[in-house]
Amino acid sequence: MDLCTLKKNKEFNFVYRRGKPAGSRDMTLVAAKSRYGGVRVGFSVSKKVGNSVVRNRARRRMKEAYRTLLPELKGNHSLVFVARESIARAEFHEICSQMRKLAQRAGILSGDPACRAFQGKPVGGKK
Repeated sequence: MDLCTLKKNKEFNFVYRRGKPAGSRDMTLVAAKSRYGGVRVGFSVSKKVGNSVVRNRARRRMKEAYRTLLPELKGNHSLVFVARESIARAEFHEICSQMRKLAQRAGILSGDPACRAFQGKPVGGKK
């Protein structure tokens, strides 16, 4: 599946203005209903998180976690995931599970059990 992303500043501002926030330890999700078909997403990582290497790594991990969640999303929404400072130290499976909980709280997960092959658990059974 291809990521449909928010690119322009005005798209992010629309989500911040109209969206409802939901927070977790490592990130915040701001979700707004959209007129566009499908789900569009943007990722925001501020300089508080770290230098450019750390910020880009956090963004890549958030994008990959989102890709695992993408088949389960429903409706027409614009989403912005905002990273917090602690995301730099978070494990990937923690990011996945937090992202799933935030999407659930925002009401954008389709309750389809067939889509739940990967639920943010690490590969290989390690914790």
